[in-house]
Amino acid sequence: MEFGEWDIYYKEILDDFGFSREDDEKCAKVLDEILSEEGCLTLDDLSKIVGFSDKFIVFGAGPSIKNHIKELKENYDLKDYVLVAADGATTAMVEEKIVPDIVVTDLDGNLDDILLANLRGANIVVHAHGDNLDKIVQITPFFTNVLGTTQAQPLGNIYNFGGFTDGDRAIFLAVALGASEITLAGMDFGEIVTKYSRPNLPDILGTADEVKRKKLQYAEKLTNWVIENENVEVINLIK
Repeated sequence: MEFGEWDIYYKEILDDFGFSREDDEKCAKVLDEILSEEGCLTLDDLSKIVGFSDKFIVFGAGPSIKNHIKELKENYDLKDYVLVAADGATTAMVEEKIVPDIVVTDLDGNLDDILLANLRGANIVVHAHGDNLDKIVQITPFFTNVLGTTQAQPLGNIYNFGGFTDGDRAIFLAVALGASEITLAGMDFGEIVTKYSRPNLPDILGTADEVKRKKLQYAEKLTNWVIENENVEVINLIK
């Protein structure tokens, strides 16, 4: 998705949620400064790392994730796929002894598991937005093999491939990396959330609040945009 087209969705999101473009831009600038100092991946670097396949599996943190992981382990050779975890889905994968090739995160999942995945070889796509500045500053320097993203105007080392939530952003990233096929696991787009997406949830499952439901609606809308506009086959295991 070109930025001009993304910006139409972005303006709608800013208005709908009351987010600040200026705060997003400030956080992206800070992330750019950190990556300039610490070192980072380019899209070409990441393309070479995952160039062994044009088939991707994107793992979301929805209530179907554990069943989908079981299905994938039984029926797929995961070595043939680029495995992309959307933030908290990393925990579900680590529990099943699967290391993602890429973790797409705005740093609100289980950071211990994301750091563990990074230590075991996962590349980390860190997303800067207006309300995660403290985590960007505190956590990003501990990662290796990092690529930075923003939902605002891209700058310096920071990309914008399109996408709003970690899940649909992971899909847009897969497209940017040349995917011909994307399988979606744990991408329910429903009203139930899991401890994987909300680590402080008292139970395994819970009801999404109004903000989370609205975010998932945007995630589904943007995923459908990919299906309708990109030359890629998208297979959602939930269906």
